[in-house]
Amino acid sequence: MKYSLAEIGAMLQTPAGRLQVGNGLRYRLWPLLSRAAHLYRCTAARRTQLVAVVGSLGKTTTACAIAAALAAPAHRSIWINAWSSVALAILRIRHAQPHAVVEVGISDRGEMAQYARMVRPDIVVVTSVAGEHRTLLHTLEITRREKSRMVAALPSSGTAVLNGDDPNVLWMRDQMRARPVTFGFGEACDVRASDVRLDWPEGTRFRLCAFGEEHEARVRLVGRHSLYAVLAAVTVAQMESVPLAEALQRVALLEPAPGRMQPVLLQGGAIVLRDDYKSTLETVHAALDVLADVPARRRIVLLGDIWEAPAPVEATYRELGARVARMASCLVVVGEGRQGYRAGATDAGMADACVLDGGKTPQQVAAVLNAILQPGDVVLMKGRRPQRLGRVCMLLEGRQVRCDLGSCNLRTVNCEDCPMLEKGWGSHRAVT
Repeated sequence: MKYSLAEIGAMLQTPAGRLQVGNGLRYRLWPLLSRAAHLYRCTAARRTQLVAVVGSLGKTTTACAIAAALAAPAHRSIWINAWSSVALAILRIRHAQPHAVVEVGISDRGEMAQYARMVRPDIVVVTSVAGEHRTLLHTLEITRREKSRMVAALPSSGTAVLNGDDPNVLWMRDQMRARPVTFGFGEACDVRASDVRLDWPEGTRFRLCAFGEEHEARVRLVGRHSLYAVLAAVTVAQMESVPLAEALQRVALLEPAPGRMQPVLLQGGAIVLRDDYKSTLETVHAALDVLADVPARRRIVLLGDIWEAPAPVEATYRELGARVARMASCLVVVGEGRQGYRAGATDAGMADACVLDGGKTPQQVAAVLNAILQPGDVVLMKGRRPQRLGRVCMLLEGRQVRCDLGSCNLRTVNCEDCPMLEKGWGSHRAVT
């Protein structure tokens, strides 16, 4: 082997190293690293209470919130949640570390069972079961069954922290030996939120009820759906005997993760609400729900492609265009759905001049937005992760962005950390 195991691990923790190693080698290293991680978990890390976070949506924010509530280490690459990255998360656990939080994502059948044997969780948090994996998992029934493999791996002394508002998550109660505890907004949830108020752009306020205690709370996460992460974190903290007030104080300091309901104030007085990391249909509607409550001079929406858009695809884009027309002043479109968005928006009454084509490069999209942005405007930015629309926000902030890749499927590096962001990858290539 060209590199030692320690050298490979160190390389995978840096942006340049992740670019050099790439996705393929991470998969090829999986057999070696998974065995090493399993051995490490059974020996040096056996006393660490390990929290595994699984689900279709909201895993990264939830994992970060749990780490904050437990005062556990939160590695910068916590959002990289598959194959060798999961093994490395186990191998990063320090001897005698009280708690560790590991995010685990899957894309196909059989993967979660492999992770479960390696991770050996003490607590499993299930955020949601949604239609993110239509291409390979096809149905919600298959998706919930595959994600339940981590819950089924819990010992009888373990705890499953379940989204009590999601029937497909609650279904997992019958698939395990562990104790179930629920969180959400429903009255039956063990930990629940009520009286939710958007505190734009500072975050969200709500009333928390947890195991008989009630608290007024405020967090920096934006929107009702973001509170699921907070509720899960508080639930885990309670299971680990962290006082509720202390857990809330810690979570209240958590900033939104890049590209996940992240407000960015521009010098001209406009605000970009970046939610460009993921664009399943459920997340688009959730983001639009939040935007509808945002007090703004004008609401502007930048929409890219929908990830695994349900059939008929054209109708899905039209319906979204129509919804935007009912709540926004302007719609900027990029990607394969631009015609459907335009047709839906104009049919719903938005003037044709208010539906703008964003072009094919980040620079072109930023130029379109710069031409119309005014103080007090709020721009919701939503698109498929490979489109990397976050580059548009960086340009609006005045950063130098030379990368014009049309599609970047490198899962191991965020644009913010990519060494090629300001160097560029060569000639201009369309963003779609």
